[in-house]
Parts: sequence; structure tokens; C-alpha cells
Amino acid sequence: MTVARRPLPGSPGRHPHRPWPLCRQCSGLALDLGSARTRAWISGRGAVLDAPTVTFPGTGAVRPVQRGAIVDVPGTARMLDRLLGHRLPRRARPLVVLTAPVLGGPAWRERARAAVAVLRPRAVLTVPAARAVALAADADLSRPLLVIDIGAHLTEVVLLVDGAVWDARRAALGTTDLSDAGTSAELSDAVGAMVASMRRQDRTSVTAGALRRGALLAGGGALRPDLTWRLLTGLRAPLRAVPAPHTAAVRGAAVVLRAAHAHPSVTGAHPRPPGTGTDTGDPPFP
Repeated sequence: MTVARRPLPGSPGRHPHRPWPLCRQCSGLALDLGSARTRAWISGRGAVLDAPTVTFPGTGAVRPVQRGAIVDVPGTARMLDRLLGHRLPRRARPLVVLTAPVLGGPAWRERARAAVAVLRPRAVLTVPAARAVALAADADLSRPLLVIDIGAHLTEVVLLVDGAVWDARRAALGTTDLSDAGTSAELSDAVGAMVASMRRQDRTSVTAGALRRGALLAGGGALRPDLTWRLLTGLRAPLRAVPAPHTAAVRGAAVVLRAAHAHPSVTGAHPRPPGTGTDTGDPPFP
């Protein structure tokens, strides 16, 4: 009698080119719930789903996320089910990595988890959107980094130190407000005021050093040359736009998702005891 056996984790399988384990429990989803657009990265598919953040309760399109706040949890859940429910493996319980506004707080995370529950996740991890942007840009997080994330309805200025949030500001302005040159100037001035406030309250040289190094620019605002020029002029500091800045946050969340899937608690692999060598080819300790 011939018995077909499933390859062990890490062993060569039938599809060695696949970047993800072929198991239901290893399915995953990176998710960025924006005020205007919802973006998702599903493990194994390698593409970003980009759709309007709208729901249809019967009286026309309604936006369940406004100015970075989830104002309609059931509507957000219906939208996620419509966009993603049929795209996930059947009976899968995905690991979900969710970007979060830096100043969203516990209330935002609670509402987001309640909405994501429609996808039956086995766990939900949150990552600050600014850190996700830095990961997508492959930025050097060993040095202080200033991230300016200009979304559709919300703008965040965040200082990261050793990859953690050190200081943050936000303004309820975004690219949907850029109807004329005057509004562009208003948004640029708001960013400048937030950076100036961070510098005044910082009794060290961390913020100033990060600004001299150059800020990382993300979000749809990074695609607006008029706004970028105003920011360069107002901040008098270098700016570096993340590649594909409008999808940077969800791509950074996908980096976190990969790391989570590679964790020993998921793969079943465990590091060798000190002195016995490692799987990276390091020699044993003498």
C-alpha cells in the first residue's frame, strides 16, 4: 500500500517556489484600513488589493472610516467580508497584521479588532503605520527617523527611535482636502507646525538630528509635486519618498507578517543551545 505524506515544514515540496507554507493555519493577511482606500496583502498571492473604503447599506455608498477613525464597526466588517471573505482559503483562520494610526489609541484597536473578527482570524497583530512605512522603505531603524505620512484624510508626523515611536503628531487634513493651492499651503504649514512642536518639546537633539538626516515621506501626498515642493521649502530639510508611497503601509505590514510566519512558534523550529552552532553556519563556541 502506498501512502502519500505531506512534506514536513521546511522540506522541499512540490512547489518550492512558493514563498508561504502550504497549510491553512499559516494563511495570513496584511491590512491597511484607510479613510479613502483599503489595501490588503494576502499571503501566497503576492499582490496588493486596493479598493475604496466604502460600504453599501442600501442608501448609497457610506464611508465607515473617516479621518482615521472607524465610525461604523458593522459597516467596516461588511466591507471586509465583501472584499476579502472569498479571497481567503476556505476554513482558514488567518494571522492578520493591521496597520494602526500612531495616535489611534486602544479605542481604535478595539474597534478594528471587532471589525476584523468577520474574517475569523486566529490572531490580530497591530503595527504603527509609521513603522510599517519604514519597513517598506527598508530604512535604517538603528538611527532616529522622521516619518511624514500624508493620507487621504489624515496626516501623521512620527519620530521613530530604535524602531519605536518616540513622538507623534497628527492633523485632520489630507489629500482629499487639496482642492487648490491655498489648501496645499495649509497642509504644508500643518506639517511644519507639527515638526516645530516636536523640536520645541524635545530637550535632546534627536528630533533635530532626524530632520537633518532627512524625513521619509509616504502616503498619497508623496505623489503630489506641489505639496512635496512646499514641504522641502518649509522644512528646509531633505525628503525621501518611499517607492509606491500610497501602498507603503500595507507592504510594511506584509514584512511583519513574513516575520511572524517565520517565528519558531509557527515553524516549529527551535534555536540550538548556545555552544552547539547555528543553522546559519556559525561554528560552535570553543
